[in-house]
Amino acid sequence: MTTPIRIALSGTHSTGKTTLLRRLEMELRANGRTVARTPASFAAKAAELGFPKLQNQTPECTEWIIAASAAAAAEATLTADVVLIDRSALDPVAYYLAALECSGQQPDPDITERLAGLVKAHIAGYGALVATVLDPAIPLGDSRDRDLDYRAAVDRHIHALLAEHQIPHQRITGHDDERTVLAGLVSLASGEVTP
Repeated sequence: MTTPIRIALSGTHSTGKTTLLRRLEMELRANGRTVARTPASFAAKAAELGFPKLQNQTPECTEWIIAASAAAAAEATLTADVVLIDRSALDPVAYYLAALECSGQQPDPDITERLAGLVKAHIAGYGALVATVLDPAIPLGDSRDRDLDYRAAVDRHIHALLAEHQIPHQRITGHDDERTVLAGLVSLASGEVTP
């Protein structure tokens, strides 16, 4: 039995993650792979449960989103060859750190160390991680948080965390990158290349 591969996308809102995942899913299905996608809505579910979100996000909310996403990805491995994760375990931490930055607060080192440990544990199970890079010229999607400073702060924190923890990833900064990365991910998920 082959171990399902997990491919995660990371990035601030309205940077093309969901569009890329849709394209990747279509390509993989066309190549005969069974594909499952985790929902990107764990932050919305957290808010429904009563956790503060976005600029008010707490460490507990961050932990819950990481755990819920990880559980969904693990469950998806029961039925799919490839699991596409819409928002890596890194994203909730970046949103949390951006919330602190935008409110002028400093992160508690003990909390950030604990959250970093959770992220590393979950990211270790990814076959590939792709990080989008914010292009401020691209408009926000409908029903997105309208705070552009917060959006940019999330992007900065994602890329700072990737660098700080030396997490292997591929960056997407434009359409040319997207085509190249997409082709590489299809090859990886089809078993043509090793991670």
